[in-house]
Amino acid sequence: MAEAHSAVAFSFSITHEGWDINYDHEVLNLVWESGVRSWKKRFARFMNKVHNGVYPAHVHTMWLALCVAMGIHFSGYRTPFDLVNIILPYLPGQTMGWQMFASGLVGIFFWLCICYTMRYTLKLLFMYKGWMYEARGPGSKPSLKTKLWVVLVKIFLKWNKPSLYSFQGSLPRLPLPSVHDTLDRYLQSARPLLDDANYERIVKLAQEFENGIAKKLQWYLVLKSWWSTNYVSDWWEEYVYLRGRGALMVNSNFYGIDAIFMHPTTVQAARAASVTHILLNFRRTVERQELEPIMVQGLVPLCSWQYERIFNTVRVPGRETDKIVHYPDSNHIVVLYKGCYYKMIIYHKGRILKPCELQIQFENILASKATPLAGEERVAALTAWNRTKWAETRETVFSKGVNKTSLYLIESAAFVLSLDEEPYEFDLEHPEKLDHYGKVLLHGNGHNRWFDKSFTVCIGTNGRVGFNAEHTWSDAPVMGHMWETVIGDQFIYDVYDENGNTKGTPEFEPPVPTRLSWDLNNEKTLGLIQEAYDEAQILLNDVDLRILVHNQYGKGFMKTCKLSPDAYIQMALQLAYYRDAGKFSLTYEASMTRLFREGRTETVRPCTIESAAWVKSMEDPNSTTEERVALLKKASLRHQRGYQDAMCGKGIDRHLFCLYVVSKYLEVDSPFLKEVLSEPWRLSTSQTPHGQTNKMDLKKYPNCISAGGGFGPVADDGYGVSYIVAGEDLLFFHISSKKSCEKTSSEGFAQQICKSLADIRLLFEDYKRLQNKPIANGSSK
Repeated sequence: MAEAHSAVAFSFSITHEGWDINYDHEVLNLVWESGVRSWKKRFARFMNKVHNGVYPAHVHTMWLALCVAMGIHFSGYRTPFDLVNIILPYLPGQTMGWQMFASGLVGIFFWLCICYTMRYTLKLLFMYKGWMYEARGPGSKPSLKTKLWVVLVKIFLKWNKPSLYSFQGSLPRLPLPSVHDTLDRYLQSARPLLDDANYERIVKLAQEFENGIAKKLQWYLVLKSWWSTNYVSDWWEEYVYLRGRGALMVNSNFYGIDAIFMHPTTVQAARAASVTHILLNFRRTVERQELEPIMVQGLVPLCSWQYERIFNTVRVPGRETDKIVHYPDSNHIVVLYKGCYYKMIIYHKGRILKPCELQIQFENILASKATPLAGEERVAALTAWNRTKWAETRETVFSKGVNKTSLYLIESAAFVLSLDEEPYEFDLEHPEKLDHYGKVLLHGNGHNRWFDKSFTVCIGTNGRVGFNAEHTWSDAPVMGHMWETVIGDQFIYDVYDENGNTKGTPEFEPPVPTRLSWDLNNEKTLGLIQEAYDEAQILLNDVDLRILVHNQYGKGFMKTCKLSPDAYIQMALQLAYYRDAGKFSLTYEASMTRLFREGRTETVRPCTIESAAWVKSMEDPNSTTEERVALLKKASLRHQRGYQDAMCGKGIDRHLFCLYVVSKYLEVDSPFLKEVLSEPWRLSTSQTPHGQTNKMDLKKYPNCISAGGGFGPVADDGYGVSYIVAGEDLLFFHISSKKSCEKTSSEGFAQQICKSLADIRLLFEDYKRLQNKPIANGSSK
C-alpha cells in the first residue's frame, strides 16, 4: 500500500479545528505538466488538421482571399455572383463592420472552392497509374501522357510542403474490379496447380458463380466501395486479424533484426537508452506530423494512415473478437527484466529525457535484485495464448485491483522494452547463432514479450537489438520505416562515447523506475498462467527457423541480367520449392495497396503458367540455355505485371475475400468461394523494404542496413520466407517451418534456395558466353 499512499496528490479532512488540506507539490506539478503537454498536442493536432484539410493550398492564402474580396467590394465592384449584396440583407445591419463580415464570408467561400478544386485535381492526377506499367530501364522513354502527368504533379507538389497526413484527402479510393476480370486472373493463376480434370471443374464452378450469386454480392461491394474509404481494409483487419482465435506468437506477430555487420556498443543499458530516445523522437515527429510522407518515384505518396497507431497501442483480447485500442498519449514505457515489470518515466518538464538520463534508469533496473512476484514472471505467456482463453482470464483476473492497474500501465505504455538475459550473436562461421537470434525475437521464451503491444523492443546483453511486432495495426513496411530510423540515427549522430556509454551530461537525477504490482498468488490464476506457458512452449519449440546469409552475389548481378530483383528472387524460390516438394504450390507474396487511401496489402501469386514452364525447363536436360533464359525473362515479366496489377487494385484475393464476407452476411453458400478461400498457402513470401528514409546514405554506410526480419509459417506443411535485398552482393532469407512436419526442413529449403540462385547465375553466365558478351563476375560496382 506504500505506492498507493505516495500516489495521493491531494486530500482533505474535517477536524474540530476546521479544514485540514494535504497536497503533494511534486505530484500536482506532474499533473499540471501532463495537462499542458496534452493541450499543446491538441492545439498542434488542430493546426495540422487545418493544414491538411486545405492541402495543397496554403492556409495563409486565406488572408489574401479575404483582402481581395473586401477590396473588390469596397472598390465599388461586385464580387462574383454578387454574393456580398445577397448576404447583407440577412445580417443585423449594413454598417462598415457588417460589410466587412459579409466580404470575409465570400472570401472564405471562394478560398475553400479553390482549395478543394486543387485537392480534387491532385486526386485525379493520383488516380492515373499508367506510369507504373511503363518501362523505366536504360534507353526507355515515358509516353507523352506520362510526361504531362509528371509535370502537373510536380507543379502541385512544389506549391506547398506536405506533412505526414497532407495527402490523405487526395489519395484515391481502392478501385473495385469486375467479377469477370478477377475470375479470369484467378483461373490463370490456378492453371499450373491443377491437372486437366480439376481445372475443368474449377472453371465450371467459376462460371456458375459468375452467372449466379456473384452479381448480387458484387452489388453490395459496389455500395461499400462508394460509402467507405476502402472497401477491403476494415474487413481485412476484423476478419483476418481481430477475429482470429489462435495465438499471436509465431502465428501472427513478426520480428525485425539489427544491422548485424555493425555493433555500435556492447553496453546493454546504453543501447536501450539510445534506442528508446530515437523511438520517442520518432513518435514526436509522427504526432507533430513532421515525418515526411513516403513518395514513390518522388511523385506519388503512400497512405500514411497506419502511422497513427505505432505507439501507445495494444490489441485487447475478446471472447469472440479482439479490438485495437490506441491511447492518445503516454508519458511512460514499461520495461521487462528477469520476470519483473517496471514503469519508466520518459518526460521531464515537458521534454524527452536525454539518452544519458535514460541510461541511468536502465542501469537502475539492471542493478535491481528484485525477484518476480508469484505468477509475475510468466504472466506475459497469457498474451501468447488462445485469444478467447486470454479474454476470459482477463475478465476474471485483471478486471480490478492492482492487476487492472498494472495491466493498464502496460497497455497504455508508449511501447514495451525487454532487457533480455542472453546475448544476440552473429557469426558467419556459425550460422546457428543467427538462427537463434531470430528465434529469440520471434517468440523469446514464451513469456518475455508482451505480444499484444504494437511492438516490443528487445535488447541483448551484448547491446544488439531487435523487435517483435503485432501485425493487426499495420504492415511490415511501417515498422521497417521506424526501424531504419532507429538503426540509422545511431550512426548519423554518434551517440556513444569510447566506452560504449551514451554521450551527454544528465541535467537532473531521473526518477527510479517503479515496480508494477500483481496479485496472482492463487491456485486458479497460477494454473491458468501455467497452462498458457505450457501451450506457448509447445508452439515455440515446433518452430524451425533458418536465417540464410547469401553473400555470393546480390542485386548487382541481377541488374546485369536486366531482371527485376524481386522477380529474380521469386523465380529462384519457385525453382527451390519445386525441387524441395516435387510439385508446384499456391504461393503468396505480399504487395502493398498504399497508393490508395487506407490501403494495406494485396496478394501476388508468383506461381504462374510462365514460371512453371521455366522451372520445368530447368529440370529438363534437353532444354537449351537460350530456351531457359527466354522462359525466365517471360516469367519475370509476367510476375512484374502481376505485382503492378496488385498495387493498382487489380488483384485477385482481396476481392474474392470481400465477396466471401458478403456471402456470409447474406447467409449464402458459394462452392467456388468456399474452395478458393480454403486453399492453403504452402509457400508464403514477403520482401522487406528498405531505403524508406532519406536520412541514411546506404552507399556511404553499406553495413548500416538491417538484416530484415521474418515470420512464422502460414501452413503446417509449408514455409514462411521473408527476404531483403541488402546490397549489391548481399541477400538475407528468413525461412520458417514446423519441426512437426516431416515434409519440410528450413535448412533443406535454404540449401535449395542457394542452389537455385547459383543455377540462375550459371545460366546467365553461359548465355552471355553464347552471346559473346562480357561476363559479369559478381556485382556491378
